[in-house]
Amino acid sequence: MAPFDIFHSACPHDCPSTCALEVERLSPTRIGRIHGAKANSYTAGVICAKVARYAERQHHPDRLDVPLRRIGEKGVGRAAYQPMTWEAALDEIADQFMRAEQRHGAEAVFPYFYAGTMGLVQRDGICRLTNEKKYSRMKSTICVSLSDAGWQAGVGIMRGVDTREMAESDLIVIWGGNPVATQVNVMTHVARARKARGAKLVVIDPYRTGTAEVADIHLMLRPGTDAALAVAVMHVLFAEGYADRAYLARHTDAPEELERHVAARSPEWAEAVTGVPAQTIRDFARLYGRTKKSFIRVGYGFSRTRNGAVSLHAVSCLPSITGAWAEKGGGAHYSNRTIYHIDNRLIMGLDLQDKSVRELDQSRLGAVLTGDKRDLGEGPPVTAMIIQNTNPMNVCPNSALVRQGFARDDLFVAVHEQFMTETAAMADIVLPATTFLEHDDIYRASGHTHLQVTRKVIEPFAEARPNHYVISELAKRLGCRHKGFAMTEWEIIDETLKISGHRDAQTLYDAHWEDCALDFETTHFLNGFGHADGKFRFKPDWQAIGPDIQGLPPLPDYTPLIDAATPEHPLRLVTAPARQFLNSTFTMTPTSRQREERPTILIHPQDATRYGIDDGGAVEIGNKLGAIQLHAKYFDGLLPGVVVIESLWGNADFPGGLGVNALVSDEPGKPDGGAVFHDTAVWVRPASAATMA
Repeated sequence: MAPFDIFHSACPHDCPSTCALEVERLSPTRIGRIHGAKANSYTAGVICAKVARYAERQHHPDRLDVPLRRIGEKGVGRAAYQPMTWEAALDEIADQFMRAEQRHGAEAVFPYFYAGTMGLVQRDGICRLTNEKKYSRMKSTICVSLSDAGWQAGVGIMRGVDTREMAESDLIVIWGGNPVATQVNVMTHVARARKARGAKLVVIDPYRTGTAEVADIHLMLRPGTDAALAVAVMHVLFAEGYADRAYLARHTDAPEELERHVAARSPEWAEAVTGVPAQTIRDFARLYGRTKKSFIRVGYGFSRTRNGAVSLHAVSCLPSITGAWAEKGGGAHYSNRTIYHIDNRLIMGLDLQDKSVRELDQSRLGAVLTGDKRDLGEGPPVTAMIIQNTNPMNVCPNSALVRQGFARDDLFVAVHEQFMTETAAMADIVLPATTFLEHDDIYRASGHTHLQVTRKVIEPFAEARPNHYVISELAKRLGCRHKGFAMTEWEIIDETLKISGHRDAQTLYDAHWEDCALDFETTHFLNGFGHADGKFRFKPDWQAIGPDIQGLPPLPDYTPLIDAATPEHPLRLVTAPARQFLNSTFTMTPTSRQREERPTILIHPQDATRYGIDDGGAVEIGNKLGAIQLHAKYFDGLLPGVVVIESLWGNADFPGGLGVNALVSDEPGKPDGGAVFHDTAVWVRPASAATMA
């Protein structure tokens, strides 16, 4: 007899891979290792180390086990709470919501969530409550708003070439991503192309990431200057005869206008902007131009700068100039999330949605909670919240202002969580939540083409309950009538699949996944791009994407809508994801913490000398929003004038109790909002031992 059984599941985390999993179940309440499903053609048996050792998180001694009521000061943690029953907790939350509505109107209540799970039922079901009760709606901006806008501007629809085609490419360009740390399966398909075809890997990133270390070529550019590099490549493609003029005439909107425009954007011009030598740009452009089977994997790094939409649009233009879209193994991929055609009406209660109800920007939570009229408009203050699937005290921009907002005495907060996060520690009531292994759900992927349905693998820990349970129980107490609140998760999954034209839930679960890949002509846009005329747009209609278009160029171009370096703030900061963490999800697991060691700033030795920074020494880094303390590490894998903090360590892990997002502005990117985590100018100086104590 085997010492364990193998159960199928899917990774729920905010990563494009949404890996197909095989879970070792040791007993009805315990798991062992987690493995990638070998039979899945995308996951191909490979998953990241942090999920492989998920048992560390699943069975962590600090998991929340019972509902809690705060009796002490905010921010203290577990010692400030006492246990309560589920019935009493849900009754109190519902009562507080009704009081807030009676005093200020329904918009005073703000259900807040994001992607702690990417499962559609457990993540998005909270919207059903929001829509029926007419609570303030949440505008989702913290992750992909800017990159979505850039892809939509040119391609016109949120899909691209099947990522498995990378195995048939002769050149793979990873632009704006670090898949070694954030989407490991990409590297599986890169490795296949290198082995079978001798494919070249080019990485374009502001610093030498784990992916850049294994690349054939690394173009190290200044943060926020990607569009300058892209248009300089266009300059070479047109000037040196690499443009496929027949393809351009048939499939694009304004090729002649674009060619005239980029004639003035030489590699020498781009060198001054990007820091990449002109000859390096020219060599890369020639390599790209002569390699028809060239595949650009566009990453989410574009969604972290104010000009990210413009930059991504510029990059997405390249395969239309060379005609790479027409080749097997050619083209580009950003996201495939529209290929599944999931009808979310039941999950989200879209039949009850009222778009006249105000929408609050999740990335500006500090401003919202401190009463900024730019966000609240003429509506009431937010006086009651329920938070699921996110840890805004840690992950939101301008985190010092977020802390100030949560500190309000008149704000009631309920947090449904797996651990006593920094956000949970500010709550009035904390509810224990299940992990993805303890509930049912349905998952669609962004980085591949598989739709997956999962059932719970083990029983919920202690009194942990799923998101769907919490929302449905609150809905009953609040008088909601939508049928979704009276259904189980499985019933919702099954009906959603049926109305979306898919197989029933049990059939899909038994099959482990459904491959929703589209045909070659569709994925390569040979029968038309997503715009009404079927053309790729070099001239985007920014106004159709978002209202804030001032400064956005009419054709692909570099636009300096960034937090530029100044004499007062001479360094540009990138807050990249750490390999062992995933936002704040794995920051409590022992192995992840041990491998990341401590919060660290990577600084070029030239800058370290200039500012008197010792290798391993204590430093203070700051800007107009505030200052934080951490330790320095000399690193020559970035340009002078650029610093990197790989995170997301908790605020409490930094000396002084403020983390890196205290330095990040919450001003929205253009044209339709978006957090700008990699777009920050800072100063740096040595910190005293007393400051770091």
